[in-house]
Amino acid sequence: MERTAINPVTWSVEMGFNQGELVSGHTRTLYCSGQTAMTGDGKPEHEGDMAAQLALSLANLEAVLAEAGMSLSNLVRLNVFTTDVDLLFQHYGVLAAKLGAARVAPATTMLGVTRLAIPGQLIELEGTAVG
Repeated sequence: MERTAINPVTWSVEMGFNQGELVSGHTRTLYCSGQTAMTGDGKPEHEGDMAAQLALSLANLEAVLAEAGMSLSNLVRLNVFTTDVDLLFQHYGVLAAKLGAARVAPATTMLGVTRLAIPGQLIELEGTAVG
């Protein structure tokens, strides 16, 4: 698989994401459902705690990737949904550090939403991976 960063402007690179990702030569694409701070048996965790919800949502996304034989390094697209953009930015370094450690800067969209499907959830991560 070959990945080429597409950045007609470069401000996003400093924030940890590319404007686009051109992928060629891949054989598998994984579309991940949104991952929130839920336990393995479907119970919401860490109500009101953005940092803890972000960490668990990320761990849940990594678990889906791992089940498909992939990792964060395979992410080409990441959608971030949050009920509080300002609060998320205070903790965004956790996500940026994990992506940086995986040496990946997927095309990313962050959206502020009124609420998520499960009351009390503050963040949801939805990804597309190729491998």
